[in-house]
Amino acid sequence: MALIVQKYGGSSVADADRIKAVRDRIKRTVDAGNQVVVVVSAMGKTTDGLVALAESVSATHAQTLEEIAAKERETDLLLATGEQVTIALLSMALQAVGQPAIAMNGSQVRVVTEPNHTRARILYVEPDQIKSELARGKVVVIAGFQGVAIDAATGLPSTEITTLGRGGSDTSAVAIAAAIEADVCEIYTDVPGILTTDPRIVPKAQMLDEITCDEMLELASLGAKVLHPRSVEIARNFGVKMCVRSSWLDDPGTVITSPRIGTGDLKTLEVNRFVENVSIDYDQVKIALLQIPDRPGIASQLFKPLAEQGVNVDLIIQAVQETEGVNDIAFTIPQNQLQLAELVTRSLEIGASSVTIDSNVAKISIIGVGMIGRPGVAAKMFSALAEAGVNIQMISTSEIKISCVIAATDGEAAIAALQKAFDVPVQTETSQEKNIGNANNPPVRGVALDRNRARIAVQKVPDRPGMAAQILEQLAEQNISLDMIVQSQSDRDVNEIAFTVAITDLAKAETALKQVATDLGYGEVSCDDDISKVSIVGSGMINQSGIAARMFGALADAGINIEMIATSEIKVSCVVRDNQAEQALKLIHQEFNLSGDRAIEVPSVLKK
Repeated sequence: MALIVQKYGGSSVADADRIKAVRDRIKRTVDAGNQVVVVVSAMGKTTDGLVALAESVSATHAQTLEEIAAKERETDLLLATGEQVTIALLSMALQAVGQPAIAMNGSQVRVVTEPNHTRARILYVEPDQIKSELARGKVVVIAGFQGVAIDAATGLPSTEITTLGRGGSDTSAVAIAAAIEADVCEIYTDVPGILTTDPRIVPKAQMLDEITCDEMLELASLGAKVLHPRSVEIARNFGVKMCVRSSWLDDPGTVITSPRIGTGDLKTLEVNRFVENVSIDYDQVKIALLQIPDRPGIASQLFKPLAEQGVNVDLIIQAVQETEGVNDIAFTIPQNQLQLAELVTRSLEIGASSVTIDSNVAKISIIGVGMIGRPGVAAKMFSALAEAGVNIQMISTSEIKISCVIAATDGEAAIAALQKAFDVPVQTETSQEKNIGNANNPPVRGVALDRNRARIAVQKVPDRPGMAAQILEQLAEQNISLDMIVQSQSDRDVNEIAFTVAITDLAKAETALKQVATDLGYGEVSCDDDISKVSIVGSGMINQSGIAARMFGALADAGINIEMIATSEIKVSCVVRDNQAEQALKLIHQEFNLSGDRAIEVPSVLKK
């Protein structure tokens, strides 16, 4: 007999007929001799409807941070009702066919969270009541997406209802699976498993039999909507076996693999140690092309010749520029390829005002799970470097690594500062890369599109230690997560720092940054919500040169301009105009030959 957690999304329980279909699947699982806990989302588009209702009665004036906080509390009260409807109906449906069941909301189960509204993180789940009901032969049906806040004064659960953020039912399911030590957590969704991209855009997206946790974390954080990234983080930390399956088929689905043994603390489910180790790579040279024309094809014209010569490019950064019509692009390469890379770069006629080369640099990184989604982790890294007097020249982020290019002479001070800040060991860059890379995997495993992001650019940031930390601390204080952080290369004494945030956080982020602009000494804060982020992910990418160049070339051939670039060992992300986003995804998916031999059937309800 196995203990199984099954999670069903909104489309799986969209109406009475679908609820009955879910009931029948659950009943078959129980009849096979298993104990079952079910976690469900709100029915269909219920949450969207509730959000629209809230907006229709809310203030239209520019709100203060206090007013925004008050609205967030009431929003949680409102949105938590959606899942409660579903659990009651599904429990009734099970009882109607003779299967004992009980419905429980987040506060009844005691999914205890941080005291943050609209995006609370789970501290712990009390398993006793769940196990007690299972022992009575019942199916336990639990509301996903919600919990109850801890009282900061007493350390005990309060009566304040919190929600985990959109997609939080996945997080609820895996957290509950970890707490009750389930044998498997099955995530039932609209497609038969993890696909190379969204089948609504590319019908012949290919299904993957398995995928690593690191690859899945990147895809999920980049907008692949099959799984919420926080759920994968918990699975990775606690060794929870996950399987993504179709709600409509009996296919085996996709298994998410991880070589790690679960070492997480069940009393701090989502606030475990986010940083596992620090690495430094002295085998780096930084090349920057300044003031190049901002037009389609520039990145391809730069990186294609480098790829043709076998130059292995590591970090690539292209940030927003204050001067309209131009950009700076900076990248790093191994020391032994400097002569060749310099020859290629200086021979290009792409309109750069100058090419700068710096071989006295190192790449310092913190490595962990889901760091970029944790408000304050990047700021803590930057603060530690600032306190040690280390200036940051370039920044690049991913779901599992935050990297900064610094002067090589600052390397030892940087290592000591980060070890002290995060209490972690140093890991050599080469061994870390061996853990990530897999020569047997295709270089690109998936293409993701995130259309729910907005970009914020902070201009004329003084080029001195501590500025990046002070800027990001303003956002961490408002519990705002960043996902793509880039700092431009400049030949002046100021930089531009740009990042992407959830569109729902744009107003709060803009308000927080503008109110301290004068005190911190930076210039204009500009915002753009008409952008999308398209990304490629693959653990095999590290073993092959020219992957980014192929991506840039596919976009260039279609006249799609790249407005920002950020890379990591297993990811390349580009910001493009939103009206070109789907075309960009299709072209990149085709470039890497990721299509399968048949179209993936998507339920008609999702095509509307």
